[in-house]
Amino acid sequence: MQGVNTIFYVIVLIMSVVVHELAHGFAADSQGDPTARYAGRLSLNPLRHIDIVGSVILPLLLVITHAGFIIGWAKPVPYNERNLRNKRMGTIIVAGAGIVANLGLALIFGFGIRFATVFGAGAPAFIAIASSITLVNLLLALFNLIPIPPLDGSKILFALLPERTSRLQSVVENLSLPLLILFIIFLWPMISPVVAYLFSLITGIPVSFS
Repeated sequence: MQGVNTIFYVIVLIMSVVVHELAHGFAADSQGDPTARYAGRLSLNPLRHIDIVGSVILPLLLVITHAGFIIGWAKPVPYNERNLRNKRMGTIIVAGAGIVANLGLALIFGFGIRFATVFGAGAPAFIAIASSITLVNLLLALFNLIPIPPLDGSKILFALLPERTSRLQSVVENLSLPLLILFIIFLWPMISPVVAYLFSLITGIPVSFS
């Protein structure tokens, strides 16, 4: 049964990162850059978005090591910031769109759980499915707020910083993978209680990563 739950969780994760990338693509398109549309990335087909490291290797590694959570990312949707009508604000909108999409899904299914349980209409199957979707999307939203490339938080931060910091940005981008791995290994305990608190706040159901 645990294996079935893990497989279902990974499926939810994959579809949630697809929605995340779609939000980036549609946001870029709305800001004047059709690159994602021309590349065929405005699609719900997971095969167009899967990243071998973020969508396969990392989730499997977290399962094997019994990390207590599963996180990942999809292949970034391509966009050309030179096509954006406003480079700085457009970059922030495009980067933030994925986070907003995940938060939106978490709120929809999370409040669905709360209302269902309040009115006594919460079937166990619905609660289980909606809980997974809520939890995964909260994880993705907070994970992507981390200001480490290639995560969205770094794009938002770099867009807000003055141009004279471009050299620092290049250094951080070159060190992005080891920085991200170190964050996941050592700083995750700072994030997981926040995710657990938000999940409980939205759904009314306690959760723990321990």
